Amino acid sequence: MEKIGKYETIRVLGKGATAVVYLARDPDSGREVAVKLIRFGGDNAVMSRRLRKLFQIEGAVGRRLDHPNIVKIYDAVVEDDQAYIVMEYVEGKALDQFCAINRLLPMHRAIGIIFKCCLALDHAFRQGVVHRDIKPANILIDAEDNPKITDFGLALNLHKDMNRDSTFIMGVGSPAYMSPEQVKNYPLNQKTDLYSLGVVLFQLLTGRLPFRAANHGALIYKIVNMDTPSVCDLNPNLPAGLDPIIKKALEKDLYNRYRNGAEFAKDLSTVRYQIFDDNAMKQDDRHFEMLRQFEFFGEFEEIELWEVLRISVWREVADKVALIREGDSNRVFGFIVTGFVEVSIEGKSLCRLGAGEVVGEMAYLHPSDTKRSASVVTLEPTLFLEINSAALDLASEELQERFRKALMTTLLARMRAADRALARSGPPAVQGRGMACDLELAPL
Repeated sequence: MEKIGKYETIRVLGKGATAVVYLARDPDSGREVAVKLIRFGGDNAVMSRRLRKLFQIEGAVGRRLDHPNIVKIYDAVVEDDQAYIVMEYVEGKALDQFCAINRLLPMHRAIGIIFKCCLALDHAFRQGVVHRDIKPANILIDAEDNPKITDFGLALNLHKDMNRDSTFIMGVGSPAYMSPEQVKNYPLNQKTDLYSLGVVLFQLLTGRLPFRAANHGALIYKIVNMDTPSVCDLNPNLPAGLDPIIKKALEKDLYNRYRNGAEFAKDLSTVRYQIFDDNAMKQDDRHFEMLRQFEFFGEFEEIELWEVLRISVWREVADKVALIREGDSNRVFGFIVTGFVEVSIEGKSLCRLGAGEVVGEMAYLHPSDTKRSASVVTLEPTLFLEINSAALDLASEELQERFRKALMTTLLARMRAADRALARSGPPAVQGRGMACDLELAPL
């Protein structure tokens, strides 16, 4: 298309199930704009009427909102066969580009983005608007990490009388980000958006959603009934102060959830989180390459190796420090990146292990007994990758299976080596004869 109304199209920015978004030029102002176009018609008249109404809502609501972190609406036109909305063009990416475990943003950037989104939602609520579909795909990020919330087509206008508004649509939104009251089709207020934003923050910090399930029904059950996992269990590098903030945002009880975006933002601003410098991503890349060289991680997919980095802590340990103590009960285990350790039982040296070796794996693999049967002490300054067992229990099934396979392979190799060591100190073995096998074939 060369034109949509008076707007001169430049190229397609994206396509969805019902709409196409174009980059266009406004001939009056000369500025570049984004134009979302939908065509009506076809066999589904009910769907066309619904889409027409959603476009009208998005245009009317969007023009009422004026906030630096909300995409501006310049124009909205509904015609017989099509409708289009002219919006601010944001040169950047949607936030869903940074939700995968191998593409997570540094912590301070993720928190800064959500902080600004809190203020944007607070502004929307003060204008009587609830978004109802907050998710990473509906948050655009520019080059300066400024978020822009978009797609208010499903917005709920709190100034309307919902008892008389026949166009009010229940159950809209994206299931994984829906609040408990939204999946139950209860009346909604601004707290439903804060819950969804809490899910987005959880995903930005851990690379996974708080609730995952194989089907829609199981997902809804978990959202309504199950406790939210700890983000600090899933990512041990996060400051403990984030846990209560996210738990409050994801409260199932509306009375205990944040009342507004300003409260949520205030708590985020007071978190004494670790400040990452510009070299944070380079350090992640360096750690990734360090692990990739070891045989233990040889079968791990790249996405799984990035997940390992998120659920582990790198510890620089001095010499003669006990990593594991005999008799303690815990599931700590880890990987020696550099250095040497000694494994001992009852004060007697059992063996020495160096770079590329795993220690403490037996307590992790045992189904019930976490009591330590040996001690592990560093012999020299050692770089130790401590795997958080609680986080691994909540990690992807693929990563858990990969670890089980790698750890079992390590255990079997050590058992074979132990068998050979025992054999060397044992008495001479009895020499057996070959087993005769006389078989008489019956005739056909």
